Amino acid sequence: MNILITGANGQLGNEMRLLALDNVQYTYFFTDVQELDICNQQAVDAYVAEKEIDLIVNCAAYTAVDAAEDNKELCDTLNHIAPGYLAMAAQSRKAAMIQVSTDYVFDGTNYTPYTEEEPTCPVSTYGKTKLAGEELVLASCEKTVVIRTAWLYSTYGNNFVKTMMRLGRERESLGVIFDQVGTPTYARDLAVAIFSIINKGVVRGIYHFSNEGVCSWYDFTLAIHRIAGIDNCRVRPLHTADYPTKAARPHYSVLDKTKIKDTFEIEIPHWEETLKHCVKTLLSVSSE
Repeated sequence: MNILITGANGQLGNEMRLLALDNVQYTYFFTDVQELDICNQQAVDAYVAEKEIDLIVNCAAYTAVDAAEDNKELCDTLNHIAPGYLAMAAQSRKAAMIQVSTDYVFDGTNYTPYTEEEPTCPVSTYGKTKLAGEELVLASCEKTVVIRTAWLYSTYGNNFVKTMMRLGRERESLGVIFDQVGTPTYARDLAVAIFSIINKGVVRGIYHFSNEGVCSWYDFTLAIHRIAGIDNCRVRPLHTADYPTKAARPHYSVLDKTKIKDTFEIEIPHWEETLKHCVKTLLSVSSE
């Protein structure tokens, strides 16, 4: 099977590269914008046909949530239009597609974990464009899996874990939002889940994936500092109103993962368990 993985230089794309080394039964084509501009439909069609692609995993996205409010057209092109091009190219070869989406398709007014069947209501440009992308991909490719994830972090790229480790060392005190609740997701665990789907076979539908457990950004920061041994920075809880941002964010975005666990027989670790792995990896790299 020939597998195209877009956005290969991002957090998830890099984790997919690592796991590909353990899944040598497939042939991989890892691309970022330099190798394939997914916003160019002709380029996508030609690439998918030439490489005889059987499965596309789209890890590419516009993820700067606040900047998206000022760059709506670019955000829509990357999160909505381009996934549609990939899905149509996949359908032309009767290939499958896995589209990575987000908890931001919900407005965050729930108080119990969101299932895949619950109505969507995005409150930001980012969330709206990702939802439009989901809908276009599902409409364009028969063999489509959409995976909604949340609070993604990794040893690669820029993310919340790296930022909190840096600020914890630089500052004596730090204010972090405590009234937005969700679940951190280690990109490595999401990549493992994607390979489980690839290996078991695509079952069309929308699925939710994050790590297990629940926390606020404040709780997440305390755990990061504890694991990293940062004890000279006082972390203060902030209300969302104390830290205004250009884009609205869901106050509660915990995802129910029953469907993906049952369908693909996936076991998901607790967020603190794999956070330890990520932080310790970052510490070992910085000490070299």
